[in-house]
Amino acid sequence: MFAFFIACMLCSTAYGAQYRAALVADMDTGRVLYQENATQLNYPASLTKIMTLYLTFDALEHGRLALDDYLIVSASAANAEPVKLGLVAGSKIRVEDAIKALAVYSANDVARVLAENLKGGQEESFADLMTRVARQIGLTNTNFANSSGLPNDDHLSTARDIALLSMAVYKHFPQYWHFFGIKSWTYNGKTYTNGNRLLTSFNGCDGMKTGYTKKSKYSLVATAHRGNTHLMSVVLGAENKDVRANVAAQMLNRGFTMLGDGSAPVIRTTPVPPIDSTHGQPILSDNVVDAAYVSDTAPVSSFSSAYNAATSNAMPKYTGAAVSGGSGGAGVQFGAFSSESAARTQVANVKNKLGVNAVVEPTGTGLYRVRVYGLSESAAGQLKSSATANGIDSYVFH
Repeated sequence: MFAFFIACMLCSTAYGAQYRAALVADMDTGRVLYQENATQLNYPASLTKIMTLYLTFDALEHGRLALDDYLIVSASAANAEPVKLGLVAGSKIRVEDAIKALAVYSANDVARVLAENLKGGQEESFADLMTRVARQIGLTNTNFANSSGLPNDDHLSTARDIALLSMAVYKHFPQYWHFFGIKSWTYNGKTYTNGNRLLTSFNGCDGMKTGYTKKSKYSLVATAHRGNTHLMSVVLGAENKDVRANVAAQMLNRGFTMLGDGSAPVIRTTPVPPIDSTHGQPILSDNVVDAAYVSDTAPVSSFSSAYNAATSNAMPKYTGAAVSGGSGGAGVQFGAFSSESAARTQVANVKNKLGVNAVVEPTGTGLYRVRVYGLSESAAGQLKSSATANGIDSYVFH
């Protein structure tokens, strides 16, 4: 069924010759500033690895992995199609190096290594988990068939879903966000350069991921931070690397201009038709990528429960000071903010409406989380319900 839809999409001429789909949105509010064909099915290619990394970060967050752990390389992983590091069957790779191999070099063999080590040696089982988690965080038109994005007719997503997934990483695992901004990485004496050229050519770019296969063509998620504004652009199905980079830069520049940032635009190297609203939705529409994301309540708690239930060696990890007076391993987050003042305003709001003393937790990556720690599972659920009743968005974490 998915293959049928994608075949119809690829035959369409509505996209023109330059690219198939595009979107730009505010990373902090989730507000879509512009979108074009954002819900049309496309092959995500290596943008898939954003989900592979999302699940890896969750394993790190809950103690199932550590950055210094070593992962075993199977014969299947070693035989993955290029692009790859060329790992030898039976060898090992550190988790931190595996993350960098995906974020910087998009290595397909390492994606399979992570998938197999996280899900009982079976990439197919990991892909099923990827799709289930995609549904739980709001990706309504995404189906994963593997961990890397290698060609498969049933491996599909949309610009809207890719945007939501990228925002979920940014919101849920800010402590690992820096991996997407690494410009180059050296492993075993060889240096690999990030394919996201905006990291070195666009003012404020801090991530995120490139993708390419013959069917998908060239795709890019690019994020940039200027002042108090953090934007993301998604470009799918571009004709070449120049087009995907320049369209992404145009959208980011346009977004910053719309939101009042006067930074200089990136210099274009390839003529690209200017983006306008003739094909997409009106500028500054009230559409959002996903209501759950915008309110910072994408269901991490239910996702974690589902993941733990499917993982035999799940070891939930608890860190942080107990501010509720308890010693439980659960907590409630009331948002992540790009400024400390905004976070402290939320602390006051939580105290006023819920009578709870939340804390501001800097992530080290420019975000400030508002959290309550030290709760039992039932107490965390009750606090979340109370927050919802009082118009405060939240989610339970472990």
